[in-house]
Amino acid sequence: MKLVMIFGPQAVGKMTVGHELEKMTELKLFHNHMTIDLVGQFFNYSTPAGKRLVYLFREEIFKEAAVSDLSGMIFTYVWAFDLQADWDYVAKVKELFESNGNSVYFVELEAQLSERLKRNKTPHRLAHKPSKRDLAWSEQDLLTTLDKHRLNSYVGEIQEENYLRIDNTSLSAKEVAELIKRTFRL
Repeated sequence: MKLVMIFGPQAVGKMTVGHELEKMTELKLFHNHMTIDLVGQFFNYSTPAGKRLVYLFREEIFKEAAVSDLSGMIFTYVWAFDLQADWDYVAKVKELFESNGNSVYFVELEAQLSERLKRNKTPHRLAHKPSKRDLAWSEQDLLTTLDKHRLNSYVGEIQEENYLRIDNTSLSAKEVAELIKRTFRL
């Protein structure tokens, strides 16, 4: 079982790349809004109840996947590098999979802000992420989060053996997925 964790700031293309990677491998995509938007029908993600439920759903899915006969999973995540809680969460997910004999691969995406603002409005993104359909709110959230948190790592900060950093500003999602597949021999 392989876990490919794709992370980076909002609208960098994590889910879209994940969809492309899913098409060309046997890995199943579990993008972060699958739980956020599910829980969001009842509790706003910014509330304690919303955050707790998203965490619990993800944790239970990870526990089952880690011991399953799935070939693998692609998980997307916005990692705030300035928050120890996010580092701890990533370490916990990694440990869950590796302790069950699975491999974990880290893919960091980065793109220029101007490109991310364009991607924030794409039909593909809006079709799969209902909470992003309020474009004024979504764009403001993207900008506020960028001001508030560091959403890409410093060069050399991530010391994982299976790590790939890609500036996908000018690359298609398919090109990025092919690079991930080739690099990690998925």
